[in-house]
Amino acid sequence: LSGDAAIIVDGFSKILIVSARGWPARGVEEPQAETSIRGAHEGFTETLRFNTALLRRRCKDPNLTIKTLQIGRRTKTDVAYAYVKGIINPGLVEEVERRLVDIDIDAVFDSGQVEQFIQDSYLTPFPQILVTERPDKAVSNILEGRLLIIIDGSPYALVVPATFYQFFQSPDDYYERWIFSSIIRFLRWLAYIITVLTPGVYIAVTSYHPGLIPTSLAISIAATRATVPFPAFVEAVLMEITFELLREAGARLPKAIGSTIGIVGGIIIGDAAVRAGITSPIMVIVVALTAIASFAIPTYSASIAFSLLRFPIMVAAAIAGIYGVILGFIIINIHLVTLKSFGVDYMSPQSPIRYEDWTDFLFRLPIQWSTKRPVTVFPIDMDRQKQE
Repeated sequence: LSGDAAIIVDGFSKILIVSARGWPARGVEEPQAETSIRGAHEGFTETLRFNTALLRRRCKDPNLTIKTLQIGRRTKTDVAYAYVKGIINPGLVEEVERRLVDIDIDAVFDSGQVEQFIQDSYLTPFPQILVTERPDKAVSNILEGRLLIIIDGSPYALVVPATFYQFFQSPDDYYERWIFSSIIRFLRWLAYIITVLTPGVYIAVTSYHPGLIPTSLAISIAATRATVPFPAFVEAVLMEITFELLREAGARLPKAIGSTIGIVGGIIIGDAAVRAGITSPIMVIVVALTAIASFAIPTYSASIAFSLLRFPIMVAAAIAGIYGVILGFIIINIHLVTLKSFGVDYMSPQSPIRYEDWTDFLFRLPIQWSTKRPVTVFPIDMDRQKQE
């Protein structure tokens, strides 16, 4: 059923199994979700053996171990997990094997199904497993002491364990000079704050604390909102939902017209809403800024989680003003520090503090300083490069 060939030789007591599988397959192409500026333009495909070959091409260490098992009572989907023996913590390998073996379901078609089964908590919007379609990113993670899971039929691989700061990293950060990469990474952290807090801060300031903004700006905002029949909270919710509808529609339409619908639809609807007095120009600016900031996050699953968080922050701002925004942000951080990913603290190296890993945290410091592997994942071999 897997298309393998058995070679039986007369007089020989063993049978040779030769992999002779063949089916229509997509070739190696550029990643769709993780575009590369300077790095390699190769991405994983839907064929498992193509993906393992891409790993072997980049990591020729004989300690690179790839094991395969089947998941799905009906589909018998091949699932491979890869790690470097001598670097990875053996306890992590055992835990991943246990969770994969415990999956009991009829069919597995994509890595997203496996991700939902093996994640630590399903009651959180934050992704606890890093998803990538770039072989260079996958190899760099397993060389740090993490484990990679590849599912046949899916071009997306899973990296475990994952920490919060990893979702702000891009492989291109390590291919450019550290000053430029550090500035870009700081902008991503700033984009996270803007995505989560900006609509809530706007609601809080306009509804409860107009004294926090300059008088001339407060008068200008009041003048633009004079014809708006809704309170700031309703106005913000309507505009944010409209934007989410445009983004979802653009993602589902063919690429040739999807981006056009998103841009033209946003411009037309925003201009028409302002002219009709349904919303104010400043609200359009806030929504546009929030949308642009959400796209600056390099990981799609994290970007979606941050975009969803702005709605409870908006509710908190409508109830308690700026105090509600601060309280909501504190609750989010309390929730983050309670999360774990395969036994690893989700907010590490920030909480608990591990200064050894701060060379690649908020900023990407010179590569010569990154002499050790991340302490967060407890690797056996800590040395990454020779110290002078």
